[in-house]
Formats: sequence, C-alpha cells, structure tokens
Amino acid sequence: MMPEPPNPAPFLETSRDEDAGAVFVLQSKGQWWHAGFHLTTAIVGPTLLTLPYAFRGLGWGPGFLCLTTMGVVTFYSYYLMSKVLDHCEKAGRRHIRFRELAADVLGSGWMFYFVIFIQTAINTGVGIGAILLAGECLKIMYSDLSPNGSLKLYHFIAMVTVVMIVISQLPTFHSLRHINFGSLLLSLGYSFLVVGACIYAGTSKNAPVRDYSLESSNSAKLFNAFTSISIIAAIFGNGILPEIQATLAPPATGKMFKGLVMCYTVIFVTFYSTAVSGYWVFGNKASSNIILSLMPDEGPSLAPTWVLAVTVIFVLLQLLAIGLVYSQVAYEIMEKKSADVNQGMFSKRNLIPRIILRSLYMLLCGFFAAMLPFFGDISGVVGAVGFIPLDFILPMLLYNKTYKPPKSTFIYWINISIMIVFTGAGILGTFSSVRKLVLDASKFKLFSDDVVD
Repeated sequence: MMPEPPNPAPFLETSRDEDAGAVFVLQSKGQWWHAGFHLTTAIVGPTLLTLPYAFRGLGWGPGFLCLTTMGVVTFYSYYLMSKVLDHCEKAGRRHIRFRELAADVLGSGWMFYFVIFIQTAINTGVGIGAILLAGECLKIMYSDLSPNGSLKLYHFIAMVTVVMIVISQLPTFHSLRHINFGSLLLSLGYSFLVVGACIYAGTSKNAPVRDYSLESSNSAKLFNAFTSISIIAAIFGNGILPEIQATLAPPATGKMFKGLVMCYTVIFVTFYSTAVSGYWVFGNKASSNIILSLMPDEGPSLAPTWVLAVTVIFVLLQLLAIGLVYSQVAYEIMEKKSADVNQGMFSKRNLIPRIILRSLYMLLCGFFAAMLPFFGDISGVVGAVGFIPLDFILPMLLYNKTYKPPKSTFIYWINISIMIVFTGAGILGTFSSVRKLVLDASKFKLFSDDVVD
C-alpha cells in the first residue's frame, strides 16, 4: 500500500511513537562509523567492476575527469543533504525518510510521491540486480567445477533468494552494522584482488593487445559517452542517505560528515585502482564486468584461478549485504502499515507479518532476477532517471530552499549549475541507455542461462 503523505504539522520526535517503521526498522542507535559502514555498502559495491567498461566509452582523460567530477559532486551533494537534515533536526523536525524531507522542505505533496516512486524503482532494481549477480557468481564457480553440469542460472538465483529470505529477517537497519563492516572489508578485498589480477594479466605473455581508441562515428562516441556517464552516476548513487542518517543516535549533527569521509576514502582507493588497472589491460575490449575479461571464453584465464575464485566469493558475499541495505526502505514502508508499535518487535503479532512480507518481497525480486537476466541494460535507465534526480539535483534544491543563500553568492550558483548540468546529463543518459536497451533487445530471452553483457 502506498504510504500517506506527511502531515503538514512539524515532525516532532514524539510523533514517531506510533510509527512502527521508525521505531523498529529505522531504529536510531548508531554511531558515525556505523553510518560509514552503511554508506560504503550502499555505494562501494561490485558495480565498481564496470568502471573499466565506463572508461571504454570515454577514454583516459574524460574518464578520469568524469570519475573525479562525480566523486566531488556526490560528496558535496551528500554533505549538503546531511546539513539540511541537521537543520531540520535543530528546528525540532528530525526527518528519517527522504520522502518526508523533500515534502516538508519543498512544501509539496506531489514531491512525496515522486521521491517514493524513484526510491522504490532504485531499491527494487538494486535488490533484483544483487540477486541476479549473486546467482551469476555461483554459476561461474559451478561452471568452473562442473563444465557440463545441468544446473542453470535460475537455479542459482533461487538458491540466493532463499538465503536472502533468511537474512532479511534481521529486524532493523542498525542490526546490519556488523554485516556492513564485513561488506566494507570485502569491497577492499576484491578490489585489491582484481587490481593484482589485472597487473598480472597485463604483464604476462598472454596479455591482450591494448587499444584505447573510441568509436569512429561522432554519434556513437556521444551515445557511448553518455551511457558511461550514466553508469558512473549510478555507481556513486545511493538514494537512501536520509534513511542511513536516521540510524544515528540523536543528535545526528556532524556525524554523517565523518561517515562520508570514511566512505569516500574507501571509494578513492577502490574506484581509481580498479578503473585504471582494468582499462590499462583491456582498453576498449573491457567487459561490463572486468572479472569476465580476466576469464575469456576462449583460452586460459589471464590470472591465477584461485585469485579469481576468491574474488568471485567476496563479490557474492557482498551482494547479499547490498541487497539487505537497499531493501530497508521497502521494509519500513511495510512495517509502518503492518506492525503494531505497542507490542514487542519479536512478538507473534509483529514477527509473523514481518516474515511473510519480507519473504514475499525477496521472492518477487528473485523471480524478476530469474526472468530478466538482461537487467544490466535496465539498470542503466534506472540510474539515469533515479540516481541522478535523487543524488545530483534534489540535495542542491533542498539546500537552497532551506538555507536560502543570496543569489549573489558562489554557493547558490554552483548549486544551480550542478542542477542544470545533471538534469541535462540525466536526460541524455536516459536516451542513450534506452538506445542500448533497444539495440540489445534481440539478445534478450526470458529465464535465459546467460546474462546479457
């Protein structure tokens, strides 16, 4: 059921006492480093393995420029949003949901529904993608151990879905803090392994021929460039920063900045090393998953098998954590309607609906992951129409509306400029991503055993 828009009355802390989504799922007990763990899991995921592919559509110079620009702009954007949340908290209105923050600051009921629509698309999309990629990881390992085995991709997706159903019963976002710390370590682990594997491949006798040239036609270059920009924007996006900040024990003022610094330190280490090493080795032949480039269909693996196996296991484990993080918004919406805050979190009255609803949600994500193994192309569209509005445009608008900087100030115009530039990038990115979707349509097959690259 669609949640109701917020009451125009101030969001006082006492008004949350009857809100099971707030009291249970978005429980506010965390420290700044816990927010750092959640942020890192939300942003630093296996999608960073597509960075060499994104560079393939941009080349060295524009690739570095785009990666750095996206990093700086998103850090700035998330910092502004945390400032807006801090401002509202000091005014007695502690927002714990993106949709409530946007509706309150902008004074618009339709903004509430716009944000929840975009968030739902992103969160469900990431949930489907996490299950699909985890299933693909299992299939890669299975195919290596049993090349002629009878199990198909959808069998592995079903296995992952069962695991996700079990671990999704962790009741609160805060209860994921230990899992998300492990996720942070896993992201560092597989990034270092991939970089080492790329260096090994690039210096071996079987090193691929390097070609960094772009498409010959200007139109193809333009489309590929904006597709790459959409990919990088989606990699940096999270769309759930208010919900992450909600897990902090009040007062949250200043804590999110420390969490952001932790997260972006990991981003700097992992994103640049993976992008540079992968593109250096494979150039314009880089796959959308650099691990697949290291494991060509023909010929031997370009890196030691054990390195690739451990990398795939690390990726698989982190995908489970990512699926959990992005499902929290759906869970708080469901529990706000289904749970009774006056009874215990683990009472039969609340436990049974939680198990049923969360299991159904994961089953739905698993079903679509099995049915749509070409979801990577759809994710490009979701990134352009979802992450760009929530992470590159709305935070600037919210800051300007909240703090009302004079029109003569630098910060006002830098915010306006970012909004204009990324609105254009979002439109062009959507167009180029839809174009790729159409071009790849002939490869799509429901419940296929292969993921479309």
